[in-house]
Amino acid sequence: MTPDQTTAAQPTVDAPVTVTPAERVIEPTPSAEPAPVVFDVRDLNVYYGAFRAIRDANLQIHRNEVTAFIGPSGCGKSTMLRCFDRMNDLIEGARVEGSIRYHGVDLYGDKIDPVEVRKRIGMVFQKPNPFPKSIYDNIAFGPRLAGIKGDMHEIVERALRQAALWDEVKDRLKKSAIGLSGGQQQRLCIARAIAVAPEVILMDEPCSALDPIATARVEDLMQELKSRYTIVIVTHNMQQAARVSDRTAFFTTEVNETSDTRTGVLVEYDVTDKMFSNPTDERTENYVTGRFG
Repeated sequence: MTPDQTTAAQPTVDAPVTVTPAERVIEPTPSAEPAPVVFDVRDLNVYYGAFRAIRDANLQIHRNEVTAFIGPSGCGKSTMLRCFDRMNDLIEGARVEGSIRYHGVDLYGDKIDPVEVRKRIGMVFQKPNPFPKSIYDNIAFGPRLAGIKGDMHEIVERALRQAALWDEVKDRLKKSAIGLSGGQQQRLCIARAIAVAPEVILMDEPCSALDPIATARVEDLMQELKSRYTIVIVTHNMQQAARVSDRTAFFTTEVNETSDTRTGVLVEYDVTDKMFSNPTDERTENYVTGRFG
């Protein structure tokens, strides 16, 4: 992926089109001036061997927004998230069919380097996973590996400040990151992700292991970061999705009665206010109101 490919003119968003759920093509109802499209997902099917984990998903992720993926366990939310940075490539037997375009560039094209993709698209996992190194070296690790030039002290400080962690750790940068609290460790992982200057940050249930106070700090941080980054978050917490996201995608599972296997299906994707106040699909309403799931 070359720099001029990713900085080329971004695709425009057409006027909203009404699409029925049966057509399997689900477009959000955009705001008056929708942000440019970062990811354009078309007819996406994801397989693990013969098992199809996601069927015929279509959606667009917009720049400088927080997009939430919600739905019951096993519906393909995390699988979808991992498609954006090609983490599924690391799973034996996994394959992707359909199209995911990043600023118009096919992420799964033959000439695309997955390592380069992951430099541009950072990931924060469910459980905080600081390296067994100092706080400073946790942040500096990525820039050093990527060969980023510049003052490393400045890079580390900037990342920690953006992750709202600098004031808490500036006097102990040489101490082990393992000694931080769970919430601090997760913000450290966010700082580590943004230290290499990605455009997108993917978050897979980043608050599920945190207490309410630490969760609130991470949620506040997401709101601050979206002015610089595009954020996609997987969450089981309906209130969290309603609080932090601009758009929400609801996934559910379809059960094969013969084999008892479950395939993830994207039911509805829209601006968050509408998804939680006036969803189009009855299945979405039942889920967000707690009637099932």
